Amino acid sequence: MNLETARSQMLGQQIRAWDVLDERVLDTLTRVPRERFVPDAYADLAFADIEIPLEHGQHMLAPKLEGRLLQALAIAPIDEALVIGTGSGFLTACAARLAARVTSVDIFPDFVDAAGERLASLGADNVELEVADALTLTHAASFDAVAVTASLPVPDDRFARMLRPDGRLFVVVGRPPIMEARLITMRPGGETTEESLFETVIAPMINAEQAEPFVL
Repeated sequence: MNLETARSQMLGQQIRAWDVLDERVLDTLTRVPRERFVPDAYADLAFADIEIPLEHGQHMLAPKLEGRLLQALAIAPIDEALVIGTGSGFLTACAARLAARVTSVDIFPDFVDAAGERLASLGADNVELEVADALTLTHAASFDAVAVTASLPVPDDRFARMLRPDGRLFVVVGRPPIMEARLITMRPGGETTEESLFETVIAPMINAEQAEPFVL
């Protein structure tokens, strides 16, 4: 596989085709070596339009979804960002190129360890990695951008409370087969506004699933 040809095709046929046109995001997706974050067994699929399997039943988000997520958050060079769900570390590496500082959290210690090694090999020294259940975080008003890489079954404002004024939150809400990607913005007065971005389906956040209503 010619890596640069495959990367170029990913950018043109998947990411640009899905209306990702922000030049900083496109440059980031060009320069962060996605192939170094993919498990060896899936090396040939590093740039495919799929969710690549990881350990623990988790997956990397599809490239076009990562592009839309990064574009929606509009991460500025002075921003501090939070990635919930480190996974392979690829999205964290992308955020690190865009932001001043990134905190990335995952519930699985081996994901955090492996991502730390990959990020260090790229010289990403503006990232802090944490092993934690995202539903227990208490970073009140700490971030300009928050990316939630797993879905929530119902709306939950705990992650919006982590936003500074004018901060942005990307989150997918719903249950299969109907889920919606949303951008939530924290206004200076403490109120939030919400924008529906697109429909998609991604795996639920661990420990976020709620029991279905009991019906007689």
